[in-house]
Amino acid sequence: MKNIDDIRKELFERQDSAYKKFNAALIPTVDQTTVIGVRTPMLRSAAKTLSSEEAEYFMNRLPHTYFEENQIHAFLIERIKDFDGCMAALNRFLPYVDNWATCDQMCPKVLKKDLKTLSEQIERWMESEHPYTVRFAIGLRMKFYLDREFSPEHPKRIAAVRREEYYIQMMQAWYFATALAKQPQEIMPYFTDKGLSASVHRMAVRKGLDSFRITEEQKQILRQISI
Repeated sequence: MKNIDDIRKELFERQDSAYKKFNAALIPTVDQTTVIGVRTPMLRSAAKTLSSEEAEYFMNRLPHTYFEENQIHAFLIERIKDFDGCMAALNRFLPYVDNWATCDQMCPKVLKKDLKTLSEQIERWMESEHPYTVRFAIGLRMKFYLDREFSPEHPKRIAAVRREEYYIQMMQAWYFATALAKQPQEIMPYFTDKGLSASVHRMAVRKGLDSFRITEEQKQILRQISI
């Protein structure tokens, strides 16, 4: 069975120094000395090669030392087929997530099996003091709850989050820009009536203007708002 030293040895064998420099610049909240420089497809592949026993062993070794180890952990959670098991794994791991990449790339498909229970958990995650737990919760609202499962209470709740952390505010902005394309009648008032904090509002307008899913008519309204 592979131990943590074996796994790290394989990661360093896949190290790309140029990619390390590039990737470290994208995740400024992470200590650059903990970035090995392994590309995402290789990390997903590494997660797939671990046996169930090795995966359990690895996931119990928290906190991890390297960014790539957190990535592998996230990809292992994505491979869990049991809803309750996945939720338990997320609750163990989320307090250790320290960057937007690990947060955003972790999207277990099994969560779609019980969107009602997931919605209840999202509300609890939104109350977390940990910024990436809040970001993860808002991201799930964006990924799973903008079509048939949409409720006007969702954007209302997300707009009510008033946190100073940049990576929470950016996810709020991303949510509203995406929701505008999917639920324009419900969402446009958050832009026109200034239902968002000033910083989130600016970010959301900018993201909306950059989006290919927003109509030109909607963009014209956003341009008038931003003047």
